[in-house]
Amino acid sequence: MARQLRAEQTRSTIITAAADLFDRRGYESTSLSDIVEHAQVTKGALYFHFAAKEDLAHAILELQSHTARRLADETDHRGHTSLEALMRLTFGITRMSVEDPVLRVGLRLATGGIRPRPPLSHPFTEWLDIVTARLVAAVKEADVHPDIDIDVVAHSLVCFFVGTRVVGRSREPVDRQPRRTAEMWNILIRSLVPVTRRARYLSLAARLERELAPV
Repeated sequence: MARQLRAEQTRSTIITAAADLFDRRGYESTSLSDIVEHAQVTKGALYFHFAAKEDLAHAILELQSHTARRLADETDHRGHTSLEALMRLTFGITRMSVEDPVLRVGLRLATGGIRPRPPLSHPFTEWLDIVTARLVAAVKEADVHPDIDIDVVAHSLVCFFVGTRVVGRSREPVDRQPRRTAEMWNILIRSLVPVTRRARYLSLAARLERELAPV
């Protein structure tokens, strides 16, 4: 049991070190030797867990997928409306991306041509499925205009969310992301939500941003 625990800790250390380097230097510019040095492990320890750099990238994408699904499940079981659950999910992903290089670099890998291995879906496909399901429910709950094209809005929302983070990564500090997520929702709410319900969700976006503001 102790040996298994140490192995799991070593694996986690290697993944975190790789994610940090992929985030700061880029995937292509990071070698396995760089990761060994940064993780302060032996080459044998790294190769015990990961035969190639691609295996590390896949492990990071798996963690990102697991986290997104867990956050989606948590927001679904807290009694929120579907639109609030979707908003909380995007802010939750934003918060975790600010705090955790493993989750932050998952987006960089996904937009850099790294293809997940089956049965894992591409992150954008997974996010489209999640967003689509919540928009369908939000229409039924009358929080979103009934005449919207669900597929178009879901695609646009995912592109907006991903694009905001990709552009922000190269232009401003990572802790600016909660503000950008709130700005995104301010635009979307005014486009999607009936006037009678708009104030509630604009207020929610402001509150969620404050909760993520740097101390």
